[in-house]
Amino acid sequence: MNGKQQVDPTFEALLDYLKRTRGFDFTGYKRNTLFRRVEKRLHDLKIKSFTDYLDYLEVHPEEFPVLFDVMLINVTSFFRDPSAWDYLAEQVIPKLLETRGDDAPIRAWSAACASGEEVFTLAILLAESLGWDAFKERVKIYATDVDEDALAQARASSYTAKDLKPVPEDLRDKYFEQAGERYVFSPDLRNSLIFGRHDLVEDAPISRLDLLACRNALMYFNAETQSRILAKFHFALNDDGYLFLGKAEMLLTQANLFVPTNMKARLFVKVPRRGLRDRIALAAQAGSQEAADQSIEGYQRLREAAFETGLMPTLIIDSDGVMIDANDRARGMFRLTARDEGLPLQDLELSYRPSELRSHIDQAYRERRPVVINDVEWVRGQDILHLEIHIAPLFENNGSRQGAVISFRDVSGFHQLSSEFQRQKEELESAYEELQSSNEELETTNEELQSTVEELETTNEELQASNEELETLNEEMQSTNEELQSMNDELQVRTSQLGDANEFLNSILASVRMGVAVIDEHGAIKVWNSTAEEMWGIRADEVQGRSFETLDIGLPVGDVGRMIDANLRGDGDAEPKTFEALNRRGRALRCRVTATALGRDGSRRGAVLMMEAEEL
Repeated sequence: MNGKQQVDPTFEALLDYLKRTRGFDFTGYKRNTLFRRVEKRLHDLKIKSFTDYLDYLEVHPEEFPVLFDVMLINVTSFFRDPSAWDYLAEQVIPKLLETRGDDAPIRAWSAACASGEEVFTLAILLAESLGWDAFKERVKIYATDVDEDALAQARASSYTAKDLKPVPEDLRDKYFEQAGERYVFSPDLRNSLIFGRHDLVEDAPISRLDLLACRNALMYFNAETQSRILAKFHFALNDDGYLFLGKAEMLLTQANLFVPTNMKARLFVKVPRRGLRDRIALAAQAGSQEAADQSIEGYQRLREAAFETGLMPTLIIDSDGVMIDANDRARGMFRLTARDEGLPLQDLELSYRPSELRSHIDQAYRERRPVVINDVEWVRGQDILHLEIHIAPLFENNGSRQGAVISFRDVSGFHQLSSEFQRQKEELESAYEELQSSNEELETTNEELQSTVEELETTNEELQASNEELETLNEEMQSTNEELQSMNDELQVRTSQLGDANEFLNSILASVRMGVAVIDEHGAIKVWNSTAEEMWGIRADEVQGRSFETLDIGLPVGDVGRMIDANLRGDGDAEPKTFEALNRRGRALRCRVTATALGRDGSRRGAVLMMEAEEL
């Protein structure tokens, strides 16, 4: 897995638009991570392409904060990775304070601080180690992020009880003040924290730091940008400062800048820069003291034998550039003969092959020091040799030039091993980078999953709240339904009773052998019994709701109507009156009519009219 993403021109156009219009430069960020996050946002908005989304941004500027929140994954918490914070509190901070003394200032930087939870975690640990008074006098913590919205949350230093769940209860009560349903970091210590916008890639780093925390931010950048940021971190830290990274960041390829003090906790120390070491030791060494009784001739033979059997091909030239001697290995390597001795070096092939020697000899004389020509490739027949040529100048005691010794060291085996080592090293570094990339992508995916889980938890809580409300409404509806059922049962009982009463009343009216009509307070007929139907030949449904005076029957309805009106007004006579009338068959009869008021306790709700026929 190489972490590479095929370039999408429309996606690059979107990133360029964000850089030009909003100042956010995502050049150094990993393309696959950005691509995946923005693609998820397009899916949420049901937008099909990055081009359409760019048009959407131009019309809806309120979308920018949402997009940046998606691209800059601000997932953090108090005491995140507790074991790492424990190591920082128990091992690193005490050692740091010990080296600083009692009065020296302590400077810390939380880079990519997001909404501030880890900044305040760091402040709590330093305050616990120093005490509040020393913390306020000595400590400055710089907290930066590229996301202004996240910085605004961090500056407010206000968190919910859920946010503070990882904080031990005693520390929460000590360092946070409750304000309504939220908790605010102690204002007394808050003044030691400085928040500001900072781009890790573009902006200059904060310097002279004792502790730099940048947790799970580097993994969003590509390898080149990571190297640039780490170089800035190296500049920012004091020589004995500490770098605190997230669990997905290992710095395996940056051993020249930082070395781990605890790889599991991701704590590193800075490697101080060393000066250039380009001084080369003198190649000529003084020989051992010869015995006093050794003859000059024997000594000369010994030196010649030692020279002849030397392990490296070697030749000697005098101050005029004439080759005066060559050992056996040199003669065999360069096919030299006795006739070549005494010739100027420039007349020999080896003066320019395998390498140009004369300019380097002049350099050695001029600088009065040995010169080494490294990695000289020489093709000899079917073989390719790699040589290392040493030129050591020789001077008299008075400083005058005497000549030079030229040695040829065959480093072909070393070169092969070095090439193999370099290849293995590159493969190892590539494997480390791939491992780190895979680990960072896994951590990024984990961050995204955690963000999704938090969103799902929020949605679940909302659904649970809605479910509880629905259950409450259901209980209320059930209670209302029970009340309605009770009322319905009571209404059915009342209806049954009313039906019984109506049947009873109708039975009474049917059994009365005289015509009965009930008139309401407005003069309309409400009841007309069967005897009345028989007497006058008109059905009850025909007279229902009509005024008695409008009836066409064989009774002087006008006179009877006045009796009814008098009873409704309350000045009527309860005495019956007899009228000449005709029944439904046209036969003459006398009708005795009695009108009485309907009501009680002095109220008048109508009148009851009773008509009794007497045939002539």
